[in-house]
Amino acid sequence: MGKISLNHITKIEGHARLDLEVKGSKLVKCELGSIEGSRYFEPLLKGRDYRDAPEITSRICGICSSAHGVASVMAMENALGIKATPQTIILRELQTIGERIRSHATHLYFLALPDYLGYESALAMTKKYMPEIQRALRLIKIGNEMVTAVSGRVMHQISTTIGGFTHFPEQEKLDEFRKRLLAAEKDIIDTAKLISSLKVPKLSTEGEMFSLSHETEYGTSHGFIKSGDSTFEQKDYSKLLKEYHEPYSNANFVVKKGKSYYVGALARVVNNGDRLSTKTQEFIKKNKIDFSDMNPFKNNLAQAIELIHYWEYTADLLTDFKVKYESVMKPKKKSGHGIAANEAPRGTLWHEYKVSKGEITYANVVTPTAQMLRNMQDMIAVYVQQMLTKKTKKEKIVLEVEKLIRSYDPCFSCATHFLTVNWK
Repeated sequence: MGKISLNHITKIEGHARLDLEVKGSKLVKCELGSIEGSRYFEPLLKGRDYRDAPEITSRICGICSSAHGVASVMAMENALGIKATPQTIILRELQTIGERIRSHATHLYFLALPDYLGYESALAMTKKYMPEIQRALRLIKIGNEMVTAVSGRVMHQISTTIGGFTHFPEQEKLDEFRKRLLAAEKDIIDTAKLISSLKVPKLSTEGEMFSLSHETEYGTSHGFIKSGDSTFEQKDYSKLLKEYHEPYSNANFVVKKGKSYYVGALARVVNNGDRLSTKTQEFIKKNKIDFSDMNPFKNNLAQAIELIHYWEYTADLLTDFKVKYESVMKPKKKSGHGIAANEAPRGTLWHEYKVSKGEITYANVVTPTAQMLRNMQDMIAVYVQQMLTKKTKKEKIVLEVEKLIRSYDPCFSCATHFLTVNWK
């Protein structure tokens, strides 16, 4: 079979390439990397006022701008001794959830679903599957409206700031939004039914599931880190994770103790399954859904499961929530070191800052795609070797590999913005 090169992988965020080499019936080379240009967000922050960090880092990704903004303000608050109020925590969580709803709906319907229904794109599906496309657009709209109501606009938020919020949503809009959310139940459940009905390839794997976790709720924007059977505090992430580069990629790779690990919806569901909402757990039980094989193709199903959870959780949260005006809290100190994790749609996102006299002296951002990149490469190798053993044709291998990559819902643009910089 020789060499297989995918220079343009479609239906993903950003640009990536994959080089495979086969000798006989054995895979001898598997190199997955991003070919995006680097924009160096970390050095861009050096010397800036600490208040600039959320404004700048929210531009790292249009899809995950809320996740970056929230992670940035939390990390900076940890550095400067600010403790967020309960209302601030709830509003940030609503913003993060809204972004996740729109992202999951976009990925499931427009990027992943065409693979399983035999179409090259969602546009090609419209003649036969227009109701499904319209359903996706309704869910995306709900997510967008939730983000806008809390943060001021669809992306690159303007009201979320260090110490609280500069603008608050009107109570009437939140109450009306809750009614619209409840009315979306059929779209949410039908999405989960559709995704759970898809036949996924068999790919039983091993690896640690890595995500935020919490004792009493489904981890989203706060809590500890769960990885496999162990847990650790957010502040200790750099002791366990290592960023490195490969010569064939512009992106960072991240490993834990030299090995790859899973991040994203699959990891969150596995680590926090017992804290999913009532209707979510009922759906899992009724449909006999099992994630124990750690099949990365099931990340799509995990995203659909999360849609049910966040729909029910948000509706319950807004039942008694009454927004009130709060002043933005001021820093208790001008210098410090802060770390914070936030679950972006694609997985755990890290922001770390050092501040001296109000000026940023160090910044480190570790994106979900950088963390999943090594795992994607490892699982592609396993899956290709599995297909080679069955003497699968080259064309089929290409289609299946692209389907596997898309199941991770990667954003290769985000992975390439953070090359190692000498901060001295």
